Amino acid sequence: MEEPAIVCRGLTKRFGTIEALRGVDLAVPRGAVFGLLGPNGAGKTTAIRLWLGLTRPTSGSATVLGEELPPRAALARTGYMPQEVAVYGDLTVAENIALFGRLHGLGDDAIARRTDALLRLVDIPDRRDDLVSTLSGGMRRRMSLAAALVHNPDLLLLDEPTVGVDPELRATFWRFFHRLTARGKTVLITTHYMEEASRCDLVGLLHRGALLARDTPAAIKERTRAENLDDAFLALVRETSEARV
Repeated sequence: MEEPAIVCRGLTKRFGTIEALRGVDLAVPRGAVFGLLGPNGAGKTTAIRLWLGLTRPTSGSATVLGEELPPRAALARTGYMPQEVAVYGDLTVAENIALFGRLHGLGDDAIARRTDALLRLVDIPDRRDDLVSTLSGGMRRRMSLAAALVHNPDLLLLDEPTVGVDPELRATFWRFFHRLTARGKTVLITTHYMEEASRCDLVGLLHRGALLARDTPAAIKERTRAENLDDAFLALVRETSEARV
């Protein structure tokens, strides 16, 4: 059996007296859309930063694409789209993608091919020569996604990719994500929109740094006898709080 894309064993991260992640055990299978759900401050971004090697765990361990943290070699096969769009406004769309391609060691011919394909994928092929500073917020997020994909990664980590985008673009993004997993890629998405969980193959529910559940959306609703994931999340929070009393 193929090793999961991400495996966490007792993963814990503290910032002073604040425990951002508390003993998280988690496996993210390859070829799936995995949603890491929870309210702001739940620990979602901290988890991504750990997986990217941007910070070190206080205790516990994790592997990313089979490599222990920090996953230096695995980063060449990992794409990252931060919550805050990190692009250069004084460059064109194509120039931004080329810059990220060169950072990943791609040559000019490969960058040109990937740029054309990616701009078609995110449906902005006619904006390749536009300055990023002239684009709308939604267009910038499309370009940021294309930049994260320029080196054809096996694993894509997307931190709140649908925040601040309109419903039409949100639906478009989800079609992109499932198109990628159909090609064998693994897509991990953090979000605080519980209604988006139904679009994921599997979800993990985080609350105050603790993983409350990891399963299919349907199984979590069945376990908690809830009609939706918002109610399921609240039921799991109550269950956890009562267990500590």
